Amino acid sequence: MFVDRHEAGMRLAERLRGLVDVKNAGNAGNAGNTVVVGLPRGGVPVAFEVAKALGAPLDVIIVRKLGVPFQPEVGFGALGEGGVRVVDRDIVWRANLTEEEMAAVEEREREELLRRGRHLRGERAPLDLTGRTVIVVDDGVATGGTARAACQVARARGASRVVLAVPVGAPGTIESLREVADEVVCLRTPHAFYAIGAWYLDFSQGSDEEVIELLRQAEAWGGRGEEHARGDDPPGPAEEVWVDAGEVRLPGRLVVPESSAGVVVFVHGSGSSRHSPRNRYVASTFNRAGLATLLFDLLTPEEEFDRGNVFDIGLLAERLVRVTGWLGDRPEVAGVPIGYFGASTGAAAALWAAAEPGCEVAAVVSRGGRPDLAGPRLPAVRAATLLIVGGRDEAVIDLNRAAQERLRCENLLRIVPGAGHLFEEPGTLESVAALAQEWFARHFGPAVS
Repeated sequence: MFVDRHEAGMRLAERLRGLVDVKNAGNAGNAGNTVVVGLPRGGVPVAFEVAKALGAPLDVIIVRKLGVPFQPEVGFGALGEGGVRVVDRDIVWRANLTEEEMAAVEEREREELLRRGRHLRGERAPLDLTGRTVIVVDDGVATGGTARAACQVARARGASRVVLAVPVGAPGTIESLREVADEVVCLRTPHAFYAIGAWYLDFSQGSDEEVIELLRQAEAWGGRGEEHARGDDPPGPAEEVWVDAGEVRLPGRLVVPESSAGVVVFVHGSGSSRHSPRNRYVASTFNRAGLATLLFDLLTPEEEFDRGNVFDIGLLAERLVRVTGWLGDRPEVAGVPIGYFGASTGAAAALWAAAEPGCEVAAVVSRGGRPDLAGPRLPAVRAATLLIVGGRDEAVIDLNRAAQERLRCENLLRIVPGAGHLFEEPGTLESVAALAQEWFARHFGPAVS
């Protein structure tokens, strides 16, 4: 089971290291001839980790299945960028399709193909795949139709070698995909497959904005891979740390820009981790504004399998208090204000911890949080608290309003118009980052801009 797509990508990269030596990749001959392409949206976070680990450039591979008009789930072919057209003549014959019927489907899908490419890449041109080893990555395969089309499109675009890499897939489908790929790498092929999402703790739907951000970060590292960290190229050293939290040690990532005005501890929500692309994005904006950040996992991988631990707010808060004490002893952030940025159940843990005697926290920000789960601890919170909720997340808005009535500290509820629970709509996560940064600036001091 995988924590999320980023963690799955890191595990997939470890397997690929042994198979795909980017210094001498198959027929390619050198690292510059290996390209990693992800299928949007879910495949891109996985592909990002693979590309970073292998030091290879990253791109998206956009394909549109050509569905039989009276049975769209059956594809008679696929379209790819660069005028690539793949047609299965056997299905065309069996479905008795006319040229006019095929042309109508192709015209509609070609327009969508071009629109998606422009939207995700902006002004960047697709990477040239001619003569290169191309690693096609998705977050999993069930029926395999899209993965099959992607491999065929990569081949038609000139790839000399096609490797399909996925964390999990249906056994029969994985075997059939060997027909279109030179190599298929799949970490898990469970007989009781059911669905891709069943093999992830966090399988929340990603957004186009996250895909765009990951492509931007990959372009910034220029294929140099692991020397750059996910979230951004921070204006300060990034350190992978282990935090003592009582009976367990928890992994984290600490980024401390020069002359930090404060440090924000990210408290992740149900099923999420320090690899959360949303929190990594927000953390990168804080880093650029001169704030240090600590992203860490509240639970060990073994503990996450018990969903009861995810909602044990007392346990999570206790660990957060211990982590806060550990952070206060770090010389690079000694004496600076500390804040919490919590999401979902993590917001409840942040407020619970902020109410503990001796836990000196200057400010708390909740993103789509469940402050109501902090229950009777809310009146004891002393830190200035900002509650941010999506305008379409009506149930959570009501829960936040009820929790706000119990707070006795300085507090504010801000609703982001048009946003859902995950803030995946265009511009909404940016709004969250801006609101949170402003809140911390107000309560940390004037140095944060």
